[in-house]
This record gives sequence, C-alpha cells and structure tokens, in this order.
Amino acid sequence: MSRRTPGADASPDLITDTETLTALCTRLRAESFVTVDTEFMRERTYWPELCVVQLAGDHEVAVVDALAPGLDLAPLGELLADPAVVKVFHAARQDVEIFLLKFGAVPTPLYDTQVAATVAGFGDQVSYDQLARSLANAQIDKAHRFSDWAARPLSPAQINYAAADVTHLRRIYTGLTSKLAREGRDGWVGEEMGELANPATYRQDPETAWERLRPRTHNRRFLGILRAAASWREKEAQRVNIPRQRLVKDETLLEIAATAPETVNDLARARGISEGFAKGKSGASLLAAITAAKGLPESALPEAPRERSGAAPSPALVQLLKVLLAAKSEEHHVAPRLLANTDELERLAAGETDVPALVGWRRDVFGEAALSLKAGKVALGVDGKKIRLISAG
Repeated sequence: MSRRTPGADASPDLITDTETLTALCTRLRAESFVTVDTEFMRERTYWPELCVVQLAGDHEVAVVDALAPGLDLAPLGELLADPAVVKVFHAARQDVEIFLLKFGAVPTPLYDTQVAATVAGFGDQVSYDQLARSLANAQIDKAHRFSDWAARPLSPAQINYAAADVTHLRRIYTGLTSKLAREGRDGWVGEEMGELANPATYRQDPETAWERLRPRTHNRRFLGILRAAASWREKEAQRVNIPRQRLVKDETLLEIAATAPETVNDLARARGISEGFAKGKSGASLLAAITAAKGLPESALPEAPRERSGAAPSPALVQLLKVLLAAKSEEHHVAPRLLANTDELERLAAGETDVPALVGWRRDVFGEAALSLKAGKVALGVDGKKIRLISAG
C-alpha cells in the first residue's frame, strides 16, 4: 500500500497494489496533462517486458511497479485512454509501443516533447538531459540508466531516478508549449504527432520485414526467398520471444536468400546457423518457408526496389537545395531533418511533387521557396553572414 504524495516535489510513491493505483489514476484524470515514462527490459526478448511506469501530475509523482504480484494495470489503461488528459512523453515511440501491446490502443491525446523540441529550435533528436537543463534547470543523474529494472526489490535510488524522468518533464512540457504558442507553432507540432498516434506506426508486418535489409539486387527469385526467410524470422522470433538478430542475423538471411538451401546440411553450412538449429523445429520451418518461396510463380515474387524514374537529378541542384534547407532551418530555428532529408531533396530536384516537404507547414517554411528556386524565380545571395533569397524577377 502506498501513501499519497503531498506535493509535486516530494519523494515519489511506489505503487504495488491495484487499489492504490486506481486511486492515483482517478486523481490524475482530473489533471489537464500527465507526464509518463516507462522502464522496461528488451535485451533478451522480442517483446518488451514492462517493469516500471512513472506518472506525474501537478501535485504528485508516483512509480508503479508493473511486476508487483496481483497488480491490475487496467486503471492505468483507462487513464491513458482518457481524451481529457494529455499524455506527455519524451521520445515516446518505445513507451507507446508497450502500451499499445498491453492495452490495445495508443495513449490519447499524445504529446512528445522530443518532437516538440525539434519544432521549437532545440536541434535534431534533442535529449531529455538537454531539455531538463535548458527548461527545468535540472541535472539528470545517469547512475541507474542501465539498471536491471526486472530485479526486485527496487532500490530507493532506482525509484528516485525513475521518478525524475517525469518530474522534470512537467516543466519541460509547459516551457515548450508556452514557447510554441508564442511563436504560433502549435499546429506544426500537431501535424508531427499524427504518426505517433497511428497504431500502424508500431505494428511490424512480417511480409515487409525483408525491405529493412535493403537488398542490392533485382533478382526477383532472390527477393522472394529473402521475403519468406525474413517473414519466418519475424514470426518465429515473436513465437519464441527472443530478439530477431539473436535468432538469425541479417547477414545470414541474405546468405540464405543467395544459396537457397534445400536440406538440413545445406542450411547448416550458412554462416551463423548451427547444426542443432538446422536439425531442430526452427530449422525445419525455415526450410519449409524457403521451399514454398522457391515454388512461387514469377508473378507472385516481390518487385525489385524501383529506381527513381527519369534522369538523375543534378548533383549541383541537390547541393543548392541543401544550402536553402540550411538557410530556412536557421531562419526558423527548426532542425533541418524536420523539414526534409537528403532523399526528399533529391526527389524535389528530380521534379517529384509527392514529397512531405511540399505539404502543410513544411511547404510554408521550405517547400515553396524550394519550388521557386528550382523555377528560377529566386536566387540565393549573401546578406552579411546569412543566406537570403533574392527575387530573380
């Protein structure tokens, strides 16, 4: 049983029973926002093992022992689903994935301070430590960053370390939202949260797992076997709950696709495949997947990655767009990666229009200027120490 923390800066509670968790979540549902973080273990498993959940509102901070015997996390799921309370995370993807797996839904509404910070001019992939120093005047103790969060009991030092992640996040959130409101960038952040709020962002399709390996070949039979082997690995890793790379490494999958083994002995010759694995249940199911892929008709094989249509973009034009990107990033205090990446610049240079940089606020900040530069309507000049656009009319 835990006690209620009387003030926002008091020592955190450790919650280990359902009754106390229910009471906490009921109180937090009266807040306008709640800061959330998790501690989990994933080094030896495919699925993340949730160990600790940290929660903070205006008046209290608590650490929930997610592994406590008999603890029902349902009240937490109800809090995360409450549309009246903003759930604030930093670098939310892995936390959100865990909650999606546990509760079947993405926390809503969702706010990621790392994303908001890139819009607010704090640079690309700014860390929690950096924001804590800048916006909360706090120094983060990193001593327990690599703790074994599945070991019990949790030490007081671990509990305090975990609580700090959500304690300072309150001031980071209010500081960021105030800054973005003053600069009229609230809508920009809203657009960026769309991908995080989409459950599809966190669901891996085994049939497309092969694409992450980036094979450099147009041989469709090779790609068909690679697709089958990568799909098998994803499903098998999920079934036995071990990391996919620990089951079979990427380079081994590529070798298997090239050699197309037919027998146990063939499979055992592949680099990284042991004889025991090849002779076991996993080896048999992998060989069956390979055999099935070898029997597919040509029409059922995956297409090779498409080359960009038309002539290759001018390298000089791509470099010019990079200069413009840097100038616009500097002018608007936005991380360049948030406006466009190199692939998008090459697509712009090649004349493609289905590019994120030409949609929404990105078009206003960078896309329109990029199109005008390409069309010869503006040029780049130097004004003192800064790059600026000059009308070519």
